[in-house]
Amino acid sequence: MPLQPLQRRVEVLIECCYAGLDATALRREVGSRLKALAGVDAAFIATVDPATLLFTSAVSEEPLIEAAAAFLANELDGRDVNRFTDLAAGPDPVRTLDQATRGDRDSSARHASIMRPLGLGDELRVALRTRQACWGVMCLHRQAGATGFSPRDRDLVARIAPYVAEGLRRALLTGQARESYPALGHGVVILDVSGSVTSVNDAAERWLAQIPESDWPSSCQLPLPLLAAAGHAEMAPEHPAPAVRLRTVRGDWLSVHASPLHGSGERSTVLVLEEPGPGELASLILASHGVTGAQARVVALVLRGYSTKQVVGQLAISQYTVQEHLRAVFDKLGVRSRQELAAALMRPGRGPAGENPD
Repeated sequence: MPLQPLQRRVEVLIECCYAGLDATALRREVGSRLKALAGVDAAFIATVDPATLLFTSAVSEEPLIEAAAAFLANELDGRDVNRFTDLAAGPDPVRTLDQATRGDRDSSARHASIMRPLGLGDELRVALRTRQACWGVMCLHRQAGATGFSPRDRDLVARIAPYVAEGLRRALLTGQARESYPALGHGVVILDVSGSVTSVNDAAERWLAQIPESDWPSSCQLPLPLLAAAGHAEMAPEHPAPAVRLRTVRGDWLSVHASPLHGSGERSTVLVLEEPGPGELASLILASHGVTGAQARVVALVLRGYSTKQVVGQLAISQYTVQEHLRAVFDKLGVRSRQELAAALMRPGRGPAGENPD
């Protein structure tokens, strides 16, 4: 019996997640196909740093891209429904605005102040997560006045979401820099209390030139990943944020640190842009290869030079378990020794082995 058209279209979308597409191409393909599959009128699909869940890049459509800064401020404010951080940590990573507000959309500040003025109605938000981490988020919209997303729509998106997450995980470490580029230096950007750029050095301008144009809302002075880092620092100044790690257009890595500044004048924020140190990338590389928490704890001690006996004593596990964890990590990263493991974590290798979300 031939497959039903809808089932086949879903299968084609899932196949795209394993086709070796880069993160941008995959998100564009998913957004395009979801328009027909789930009646989506506008889509925002972003990658996130799994350690912070801050946006690292986005594929977005009008009118969403120009409202990106407002959506980001709403997300970081922490008081609205269906926040991505809540979806990523909760039992159900797929939820609609109509579900969360029981149909009273304007009870959401996001709808009342951002979405309704843009002519948007119901919103379906998704945390794209695998077993190990959250790798991206989706925000799917219908026009105002349209019927909200149905349970069938939610179920369909929930079905494909783990595969999209897996595709983003696979894409993260592919497309390495094709050559060794000169160091760009330590970039510094200073923002005033309103978030406007007041100072920027030459190194920062070089780094900013390596961020895709698609991540720059035309109404903003900075790209989305830097807005996310600065916004997080402003919302939680007492808790220093981890670096936001992202890929540049030339295929290397950028680390963004944001911190509030204190002095005699008004508040300001500093953004430091630099090549990440090996320690900053290690956890990201391990997670993207499907390394478990127990395996990662062994690796962390091995990278500090611990012997097998010392790891056994530190973690209170058997020597056999240590060796089993190391063998599993070697297989996942395609290395054969502790020395090769350390080298692989200094620089990310080629694409990770597959993880089936089923």
